[in-house]
Amino acid sequence: MSADTGPRAPWVLMYHSVSDCDEDPYQVTVSPARLERQLRWLRERGLRGVSVGRLLRARACGRGSGLVGLTFDDGYADFLTDALPLLRRHECTATAFVLPGRLGGENAWDAEGPRKPLLDAEGVRAVAAAGMEVGSHGLVHTDLTMAQAATLERETAHSRSLLAELTGTAPDGFCYPYGTLDTRAVEAVRAAGYAYACAIDPGPLTSVHALPRVHIGSRDTPARLYLKKVLHPLRRRPLPAQGAGAPSASGARP
Repeated sequence: MSADTGPRAPWVLMYHSVSDCDEDPYQVTVSPARLERQLRWLRERGLRGVSVGRLLRARACGRGSGLVGLTFDDGYADFLTDALPLLRRHECTATAFVLPGRLGGENAWDAEGPRKPLLDAEGVRAVAAAGMEVGSHGLVHTDLTMAQAATLERETAHSRSLLAELTGTAPDGFCYPYGTLDTRAVEAVRAAGYAYACAIDPGPLTSVHALPRVHIGSRDTPARLYLKKVLHPLRRRPLPAQGAGAPSASGARP
């Protein structure tokens, strides 16, 4: 089994928090034990999890076979303590989409909780130093389809500038909060200089700046993962020709 190549949308998995948590009203938490089983499942099938930037560059060179994109949204502190050791054990990299306007804060946008700590500045730098790709999830997790022009600029361009100051490198990747987007949001992300952006199911907006992803949760057993992989190219639109290549990275990326 190999990852899709060519114009088909790449197989990109969407994670959030990795921890042992009994409360999970939004179904965004995967236990470390479950994540390990999922990474092992990929490895046993000749698949390797990598950052989205690396996946897109490999596909552009015709070397995307066997690669799967791994993304972790929201910048939870448990990425560093619980996810990173498992990624290293299975020789994977990933993209962590963080919120530079909430460094050291918590997931206040989740009304029902539970409250979880987010990476602080030192944590974000540690993620980058560990060989993971750091991308922007916006400034403070705002729905871009509801944002006015000034807010849209802060969430896209300003968040990129803050991460560049923090890590020393401007991020190539952006992730739409809540997975919501429209033409205006996509144009703002592109104008801010991002090489690619991740969504969930962007429909007709599918492109390198609106990549579809597959939600992965605590109930995703090997059988469910297999089904999601088989259905992915059937449920998601192919990338347009101009979006099938690699991002124009400003430097080496994980």
